Amino acid sequence: MQINHLNIDPLIYRFIVDEAAPETGIDPQAFFESLAEIVRDLGPRNQALLARRDQLQSQLDEWNRAHQGQAIVAQEYEALLREIGYLVEAPQTVQIRSEGVDSEIAAVAGPQLVVPVNNARYALNAANARWGSLYDALYGTDVIDEAQGRARTEAYNPVRGAAVVAYASAFLDQYFPLHKASHSAATAYHVYEGDLVVETQAGSVGLRDAGQLRGYRGALDAPEALLLQHHGLHVELVIDSEHPIGKAHPAGLADVVVEAALSTIQDCEDSVAAVDAQDKALVYRNWLGLMTGRLEHRMSKGGREMVRRLNPDRLYTDLSGGQLSLPGRSMMLVRNVGMHMYTDAITSTALEMSGETSGAASAAPIPEAFMDAMVTSLCAMHDLKGLGTYRNSRAGSVYIVKPKMHGPEEVAFNVELFARVEKALGLAPNTLKIGIMDEERRTTVNLKACLAEAHERVIFINTGFLDRTGDEIHSSMELGPMTRKNDMKSTAWIAAYENHNVETGLACGLRGRGQIGKGMWAMPDAMAAMLAQKHGHPEAGANCAWVPSPTGATLHALHYHQVDVAARQDVLRGRTPAMLSDILTVPLHSDRASLDDEQITAELENNAQSILGYVVRWVDQGVGCSKVPDIEGNELMEDRATLRISAQHIANWMRHGIVTREQVEAVFARMALVVDEQNAGDPAYRPLAQGGTAFDAALALAVEGQAQPNGYTEFVLHSARRSVKAAS
Repeated sequence: MQINHLNIDPLIYRFIVDEAAPETGIDPQAFFESLAEIVRDLGPRNQALLARRDQLQSQLDEWNRAHQGQAIVAQEYEALLREIGYLVEAPQTVQIRSEGVDSEIAAVAGPQLVVPVNNARYALNAANARWGSLYDALYGTDVIDEAQGRARTEAYNPVRGAAVVAYASAFLDQYFPLHKASHSAATAYHVYEGDLVVETQAGSVGLRDAGQLRGYRGALDAPEALLLQHHGLHVELVIDSEHPIGKAHPAGLADVVVEAALSTIQDCEDSVAAVDAQDKALVYRNWLGLMTGRLEHRMSKGGREMVRRLNPDRLYTDLSGGQLSLPGRSMMLVRNVGMHMYTDAITSTALEMSGETSGAASAAPIPEAFMDAMVTSLCAMHDLKGLGTYRNSRAGSVYIVKPKMHGPEEVAFNVELFARVEKALGLAPNTLKIGIMDEERRTTVNLKACLAEAHERVIFINTGFLDRTGDEIHSSMELGPMTRKNDMKSTAWIAAYENHNVETGLACGLRGRGQIGKGMWAMPDAMAAMLAQKHGHPEAGANCAWVPSPTGATLHALHYHQVDVAARQDVLRGRTPAMLSDILTVPLHSDRASLDDEQITAELENNAQSILGYVVRWVDQGVGCSKVPDIEGNELMEDRATLRISAQHIANWMRHGIVTREQVEAVFARMALVVDEQNAGDPAYRPLAQGGTAFDAALALAVEGQAQPNGYTEFVLHSARRSVKAAS
């Protein structure tokens, strides 16, 4: 389909014409003409910014090669970065002024999910994870151990159930305490004259803080549910003496439902394998379905046919007798792809990959981020105009997370892109809010300047070891061998980076206007360990942090009762800021000779097995995010960010002679057998040991890692996946 200088794949064209544009008031012809103007005007600049990345990396490589094996003088290194324009002068003061931001992002702290939007089941589960059963989360995970008869059996285990109820009662006692009594002693709950009354064998008691009761459902003297609030988060006590669990409780307490995933990033990027128009149409269709409320997923569970849909809002009676409505779904953001991605779902005769804009004889792929911005915003207009079954943003905003931006110049470019999209769609200025993923080294060291460029629309900054380490390795590839991957978590740069992100966000006024996020808990089955450790994220000043599942969100929500994030941010604003010299400390292996053959082999095997386990599902099955068993069989959440780290680490050790290409090839062949055995029960799995496209792609990511722009994995993965799709 040709419009202006664009050639549009029929799948994308028909999606816009038949599904996305109707009811929005946007004419499809005008939509594509506006996209054509954006491609013509901004396409060459997109290419120029990518060329600037390559230029800076080349300059870093040259300096690093000249200083291999030498002690790095911080002042000299910083001077180089300023001289080449890698490090820019930040404004003295930056004040974020984003308006029209929903409370789930601006005001209340809580868990955040990231989910591949092309998987309707996962997308709906994540959107519906705003509320989660604490009983189910405790019963089904290792938070409750299996000693002394508490085993997770196929049939309900009342001993384990009693342990769950006791745990939940202790949670209520800690954050919703009663006067001189425990919730475990309750024999009845009811509401009287606006207060919660709890009957016990010793008499009637109430909440120590009567203001924690927000509402109820049912009759005052026999409520079906009681709504409590602490640190801005709601908790619902479900009262049902006929329920199998409620029958065993003296007060009929059948469940404790906690407000959990306040927000969810519906992801078009790192957790998605979308390589062509067919894949992108599915991505957009699911996002549209979330915005209209019409997305469904049909499935069989326990022999029953089920249909998953978005949950409705939750209704209560407030304490004055009026109706209180709370959202039943997460506040949804959408993550578009990075600037480096191009798509032939739409091509342009006005754009060449070289960046020239005139005299092009053939059509070239357009920046995929341009298509993402236009299409995901058009889909979100159904929400902005109130056309859907439910509202996502009640404040009238669209939240777009932008990954892999390198420094303030690229942030400014994307702000301009958003302004162009707003004009094309007739949206008010700054309707499209931007989330900045702080996952590239040049963004980290220039974060204040980045926030200055987006100060009227930024609503999110995020740190994360998994997202940032791949760029850390690639940026300093030529300087020397990096430390072992697990040891990198305790190096100077990572702590300084995490602290700097929070401090900069607070100093620039992000509190009350947006989120400061922390990274993923990567072990979805290790919930006891998560509960023991992830409280560190809110304590570090983050008002959201990523979890791998709705169950993880339910459990992580407990940390936001434990930590008053707003108060913690007040404390952190007064601490000494992280030092730039620490952020710029390269995580080199200090004593190369100390690495023995056993350690080298173990590191190489761990990286190779991780790469193979992830890539084989990506290439052969189109799965962009999955639980991948590590070399010891522990399942870890893997996406392209974790893949980038492993591939870059092998590439770095090859570059500096710690391992040879022959060693790498031998280990990949050996680990292919391990991965094959781990996936033996998957009927869709194609064995790696036989070779083929997936194995070749996995090996290429490692041995060609240094040559990949910024160490990104998408180019190899997309080529391999398209090859497999074409063959099938």
